[in-house]
Amino acid sequence: MIGTLISVILTLIVLGVILWALEQLLPMIPMPAPFAQIIRVLIIVIIVLVVVYIIASLLGAVAPLRF
Repeated sequence: MIGTLISVILTLIVLGVILWALEQLLPMIPMPAPFAQIIRVLIIVIIVLVVVYIIASLLGAVAPLRF
């Protein structure tokens, strides 16, 4: 259980750093404002879905993915 908790925390830290990096790099790409906002929203939605999936799998609500 402790190992799972540590891996979840590390995964969330990595996702947070990826989100931060994408937020920093997105303004450097020249594109119209509406498209930049759409991409920003899609990135946040994807990150939130991943976090919800991780929390749900920790609680045993969904089966973990097997690769």
